[in-house]
Amino acid sequence: MIDKADSIPGRQAGSGPWRYSGWIGRLVNSSVYRFTIGALAQSRIGQLVLLLAVPLLWIVFFHIGPIFQLARISFLEQFPIPAGKTGSYTLSNYMVFFRDSLYFVPFIRSLVFSACVTAVALVVVYPVAYYVAKVIAPGHRTKALLLLLVPFWAGELIRTFSVIMLLANRGAVNVLLREIGLIERPVPLLYNYFSLSFGVIYLIALFMLLPLYAAIEKIPSHLIDAAADLGAGPLTRFRRIILPLSKDGIVSGCSLVFLTCVGVFASPLLLGGPGTVIFPEIISAFFHGASDKWPVGAAFSMLMLVVALAIAGVFMRIVGGARTTRFM
Repeated sequence: MIDKADSIPGRQAGSGPWRYSGWIGRLVNSSVYRFTIGALAQSRIGQLVLLLAVPLLWIVFFHIGPIFQLARISFLEQFPIPAGKTGSYTLSNYMVFFRDSLYFVPFIRSLVFSACVTAVALVVVYPVAYYVAKVIAPGHRTKALLLLLVPFWAGELIRTFSVIMLLANRGAVNVLLREIGLIERPVPLLYNYFSLSFGVIYLIALFMLLPLYAAIEKIPSHLIDAAADLGAGPLTRFRRIILPLSKDGIVSGCSLVFLTCVGVFASPLLLGGPGTVIFPEIISAFFHGASDKWPVGAAFSMLMLVVALAIAGVFMRIVGGARTTRFM
């Protein structure tokens, strides 16, 4: 019988299950290790703490921490606080939004735009995810998925400028339409809702693709085959089997895309026009320059965050609340 230690690098053969050699042995046998990490590793709760420590620290310091700081700034009368003074808290920063109707239109426009982009992205990406998950042979799915992910290796700005080169007056689309004789003058495809929607969908398609692929790939193929054998057509199979069983992927993908679209900034700035100003652009104006409007910008950011999370939560509750799937 082979000792388990023989197959583990750094372990002494036949020396027991927890004896190490080399620098690992010196570390494990040190009193500092035994009374810190070693003590935690001996208990089940300690193992759980060690496992969750890094993710929790990452979430707290890089996600919850900045949001908490932003919420704190939103209640301050002035930020940065001058030296030698203490900050006073107020609700006037939030009242700016409700007093001036100028901010309502971009706020509602952002929510409606994000909802529309989410719906279009679902319709466009769902067939692609289904084709990769069910039509392509299992041995080639990883390669196909990798090819779809290659464009997302580039940065957001690079992909945004590629959309500009595609839709410009002398871009590929107008050149192609002119060459085949469909147009004589360039079609204005840039700096409007079309270019903005096209660019954002191109940027966030990955957030819809991966959840849909993961959900559709788990659907047992024999259920679809059995439905076909019983006479169900493609539309019936999709409506009664594929769509209900991929509901988790739809909910996850739509939630990710919606929350991402609500806060998108670079693409509207580069692809949008005067009539497509959305709320993140309004928020950014409060943080630019040497003005003292940071608390107002923070308050507007918190309003958008709370409303977006509430909408996503309601959507997840309504669409993905029931865990049982009905076939009728």
